[in-house]
Amino acid sequence: MSLKGLELQIAIPKTFEAGKMADQRQQNTILQQMHANEALNRELERKLLSVNETEHLNTVNDDEQETASQSEEEQMQDNKKNKEQLDQKVQHPFKGNLFDYSG
Repeated sequence: MSLKGLELQIAIPKTFEAGKMADQRQQNTILQQMHANEALNRELERKLLSVNETEHLNTVNDDEQETASQSEEEQMQDNKKNKEQLDQKVQHPFKGNLFDYSG
């Protein structure tokens, strides 16, 4: 298949245009991949930081819970001491603890 001069004048510029378009598509694909990779890296970094922040918050909450449970235990011990003291105060020195139902 031979080409004439007129056909070559039309075919050669179109070949260059097609080559440029193919190169642009390839560059565009590479840029899209780079942007997707950067977005993925940012997302991973954000997730890693959010996990650390959440773990830090959980650690703080655990410490608060431990402190709260310790204070509850102290309150319970204080209540027991107060109850024992009240029991000792309630006992009357002259009255007995037993009831005599015999009549």
